[in-house]
Amino acid sequence: MTSPARLCIVCKGSRNLCGWRTCPLYSKIRLAPQIQSSLKKEFFGPSTSVFVGHNFYPDVYVGPMAALDSSNVDIIDSPQKWFGMPYGDILQFRSLLLRSQYRENVFSRSKFIEQNQELALAAKPTDVEILFKNVPKMSFEFSDITHPMGPSGSMEKFKVIGNPKVSQKVDKIVSDEMKTVEASYALYNSGVDVYKLITILSSGIFGLRDRRKLVPTRWSITATHSMLANILIEKIKQHPSINEYRVYSSEYLDNHYEVLLMPGNWEYENFECWSPGAYWAQSLKAPEITEEYEPYDGRTKYASEQGGGFYANRLGLAEGLEHMKRQARCVIFREIHQGYTIPVGVWQCLENTRNALNQAPSKFATLKEALAHIGSRLRTPVGEYVKKSIILKQRRLGDF
Repeated sequence: MTSPARLCIVCKGSRNLCGWRTCPLYSKIRLAPQIQSSLKKEFFGPSTSVFVGHNFYPDVYVGPMAALDSSNVDIIDSPQKWFGMPYGDILQFRSLLLRSQYRENVFSRSKFIEQNQELALAAKPTDVEILFKNVPKMSFEFSDITHPMGPSGSMEKFKVIGNPKVSQKVDKIVSDEMKTVEASYALYNSGVDVYKLITILSSGIFGLRDRRKLVPTRWSITATHSMLANILIEKIKQHPSINEYRVYSSEYLDNHYEVLLMPGNWEYENFECWSPGAYWAQSLKAPEITEEYEPYDGRTKYASEQGGGFYANRLGLAEGLEHMKRQARCVIFREIHQGYTIPVGVWQCLENTRNALNQAPSKFATLKEALAHIGSRLRTPVGEYVKKSIILKQRRLGDF
């Protein structure tokens, strides 16, 4: 992996230029040989979730994710608990998750698939026994959507040793003949967290029985975010509009968020501004802004300019507005700085947006005042965003 040129070359892991006390790249390099030396063909320990690959679809690799370190089993695969943790800790958690792989068709009804579904539904990690064809290999993989991946290996034999404990509430919902959207929201509304829902959807439990199938994890992440937000947004449209300009802020993993809520009916616009040297922007000479927009009646096309980040932020917005019992025109400014050296997945987008809306907002009487405040907190001039914006170019009585 090529690290962001200027920042890391000058720092060399010792000057904390990215703001992290421990160099995340060094943490990865240091951990890899230690983990590789501990891997064997046989594994016994707790499985925390299930992962479904997307390569070779519809014949995909599927298998349990297992914790190499049982001392952190309750947090090692739980993004909802990671916000605020150091970069190196998150990379270490993901390094200590072992991915097992077995090739199955997405419509398979095999015993192996049923066992993975039990693991996906379990309220707590369940012990499994795995025999690999060869010793798993440590190869840290990165994605713009999914979490970083640690070691992986192809399975030869697999057995669930523990007794997967599924809550009565979850068991009742997934046992009913319900559509995927209905089942997902019923579980979410009953307190099941988004990340658990993603695993359950991936494992092929949701949907009418004759149409159930495995869903690659990277697809189930965006699908879950989108489905839940769609339902919440329809609820939001029944609420009164806010009557002032509100600005919320959050910063984590060198991702800076400014969330602007404005009077009016639901609309959503999301900006991503990538700094030269950030992981996906190493060749840029100047900051690059991408924009995606959703009108009141919704989108008809996938937000391909931003992908999963657009939908993760959208869910965070929808949750916040539903909690307020208000609707608004919404604009998110996300700046990704050089310190974002290793991508960790779109969970940080959702959690940054959630964190922003959990803070007390700055309030303004006009859009001009709100933009001036936002501009004082962004590195890229706010006028550059306005040039690309659909919502901010609208002129409404009271904006100025």
